[in-house]
Amino acid sequence: MTDSGKLLLELFLMFSSGKLLAEVCERLRQPAVLGEILAGVLLGPSALALIHPNVMTRGLAEIGAIFLLFTVGLETRPHELLEVGGTAVLVAVLGVIVPFVLGFVYMKISHGLVESIFVGAAMVATSVGITARVLADNGVLATRMARVILGAAVLDDILGLIVLAVVSSLSTGQVVYLQLGIVTVEAIGFTLLIAFLGPRMVRKVRPTVERLRTRNSAFILSVILCLGLSLASVYIGMAAIIGAFLAGLAMAEHSEEWRLRENAHPIMEFMTPFFFVLLGAEMNLRTVAHPGVVLTAAVVCLLAIVSKLIGCGLGSLRLGWKPALQIGVGMVPRGEVGLIVAAVGLGLHTISDAIYSVVVLMSIVTTLFAPPVLRLLLRRP
Repeated sequence: MTDSGKLLLELFLMFSSGKLLAEVCERLRQPAVLGEILAGVLLGPSALALIHPNVMTRGLAEIGAIFLLFTVGLETRPHELLEVGGTAVLVAVLGVIVPFVLGFVYMKISHGLVESIFVGAAMVATSVGITARVLADNGVLATRMARVILGAAVLDDILGLIVLAVVSSLSTGQVVYLQLGIVTVEAIGFTLLIAFLGPRMVRKVRPTVERLRTRNSAFILSVILCLGLSLASVYIGMAAIIGAFLAGLAMAEHSEEWRLRENAHPIMEFMTPFFFVLLGAEMNLRTVAHPGVVLTAAVVCLLAIVSKLIGCGLGSLRLGWKPALQIGVGMVPRGEVGLIVAAVGLGLHTISDAIYSVVVLMSIVTTLFAPPVLRLLLRRP
């Protein structure tokens, strides 16, 4: 079979099996995203080995995540995020401090300083893509609770970037404060610049866009902005999905008028399953076979869940106990963000294969835990 034939076969298996298991999960009153992740686990190296993550499939998965967060951004107006700004900041800060401290203290009992810090850094992460999908599927993106989660997740990415920069510096034996300061200023400045000036710039170019003769010119502009800001995020060191979310945020005021959501939704429906199926395929369950890994991983997984519930829940308690619990669960998934931290540690040769396996398993468990629990909490009484 040619390379193109193998690629098409993998894409066929990923999309069809993902949608099939998503339908099964929906009928069992579970989130569709859970079925897509499980499809990846079954098809990937851990089980049937019918798909093998490569450059092409990872690229498609990344685009799927980008369009998911872009669509979420289109449904979130900037002033709505500002309304929950204080709560989102508190949720983000406590959602970083509590997991990091618990993870570090537990690992420091029996492991070295740098490895303990890396595990703590991995526990800080939040994968907003998974939670955003559950919120969208349940039609609650417009609620205050959802806006707190999205706002806190953006801040979490910035704080997580700073923590990872510190940890990476420690692995070399010193902290480069100048580099750390530059990373911090770039991340915060980029986010604030797009969030505040983006909508104004779109309003200014609106007359020009409406005079263009190209069909769906407004949607084309929004896609260019989405991909451009995603690229800018990567260059700064942030996740591409943050740039995509900010692009949607900038275009949100004109989303209905220009039918942006209507045009973006079919692309999202097609591309997003590749992201979640591949996320499952990346989860090699054989990594837990290392001696002593299972017990350590079990404790780390428990701390990863509890720490977000405590930290993010306390930060949003002013909204009431139920929204606070929903926000806490919504911030639990580590997903691909936790896997990135693990990969960085392994690449720097500062963590062992066993610790890498612990972080990978923690990312798997938190990713699978959050969707069904959040779906259950979102049910109306």
